[in-house]
Amino acid sequence: MEKETQGVEWTTVGSSIGPLLLAATSRGLAGVVFHAAPAVRRTALERLAVRFAAPPVEAPESARLAEPIRQLAAYFDGELRAFTLPLDWTLTGGFNRRVLRELAAGVPYGSVVGYGDLARRVGQPGAAQAVGVAMASNPLPVVVPCHRVVESDGGLGGFGGGQETKRQLLALEGVLPQPLF
Repeated sequence: MEKETQGVEWTTVGSSIGPLLLAATSRGLAGVVFHAAPAVRRTALERLAVRFAAPPVEAPESARLAEPIRQLAAYFDGELRAFTLPLDWTLTGGFNRRVLRELAAGVPYGSVVGYGDLARRVGQPGAAQAVGVAMASNPLPVVVPCHRVVESDGGLGGFGGGQETKRQLLALEGVLPQPLF
């Protein structure tokens, strides 16, 4: 039996929205980082090292990353509509964690929710802007689907992965039409 290592293991995987950095601990998936080119990876790994008090270890064959890799591939292939991964919530807390947990549990594939509606769901009806902050700091995008949070007037709203990435994810889920080109 393989001895479980402590700390954070990471790898990068390709996807239809570009390379993703995945990071996991023994508790579960802890981070997903968009556009994981070398400079972005370095910054993300430095942040993980600080937050977990140890340098992350590159582990492309990691047992703890195998299922996140499999499920993300199935999602991007249109074969998975709900992630069933253990998540490590270490990188978020307080109000942000409450909002992200509600988002993960209560906004299914192919649907969207407004910032204000999500604020009401967590008992803070005047906190739409704070919900936006929670979305911007989401350490587990795609898996915790912050791309499904939109403006009440129908606008897409902001997105840490960029507007085009948000459009692609919403198109994948059938919320927006696929691009013509």
